[in-house]
Amino acid sequence: MRQATAVRDDQALAVVVSTQEVLGHPAARRNVLTSVELRRAAAFRFDRDRDDFVAAHLLVRLCAGRLLGVPADTLSLVQHCADCGSREHGKPSLAGLPDVHVSLSHTQGVVAAAVGRQRVGVDVERATVPDTVLVAAERVLSDVELRTMRASALPDRYFLRQWVRKESLVKIGETRLGDMAKTDLSALPVDTPDGSPCLSRHGELYVLDWTDDRRDAVAAVVSAGRPRLGVAETPLSDITD
Repeated sequence: MRQATAVRDDQALAVVVSTQEVLGHPAARRNVLTSVELRRAAAFRFDRDRDDFVAAHLLVRLCAGRLLGVPADTLSLVQHCADCGSREHGKPSLAGLPDVHVSLSHTQGVVAAAVGRQRVGVDVERATVPDTVLVAAERVLSDVELRTMRASALPDRYFLRQWVRKESLVKIGETRLGDMAKTDLSALPVDTPDGSPCLSRHGELYVLDWTDDRRDAVAAVVSAGRPRLGVAETPLSDITD
């Protein structure tokens, strides 16, 4: 089995895998979830949504364990909402480890996580979306981005690319959900010619984008440290072994 590459302190590690890849991994044990996480998981109406939530919360522990060189089941994930003070949702962090930054995301059957010694935010969405998702474009995209999207041969892909970028910026604290349209990312490349991950800069931040055709996913990670994609076509075990 290929040995996992060490994560440097100036890097952020980002991973996108399927929900089932996480839940089927021997190191992803549900009993590590906190009482808050278990309560939130139990509130989902559908099993598939519950599984996505659980997988994302386990994956971020697996990634953090890889960064820190410790077993994932020794790490406790907590959340705090700066707006309302709730511990039931909000920005995630690792209990007792304020110098380690984490982010997570989940969509139908696909989950993402990112960890690093510097600020980091990650988002993932399914690449196949209904046309109705474009109704959100005017509250998400800048005027320039809207014009570019409308001229694009694949407007849904353009919208998703900017959406995951901006969700990541929200998670890193660079903007807010209601202010997405004020952030213009039209200067960033949308895709690379060969479809490989694309690394660019937005101010002092790194932006890493990629499309995972295997998992029908579009993802982005934004970080103050140079991000590294941990899993593309490789097994999840490459992250944890």
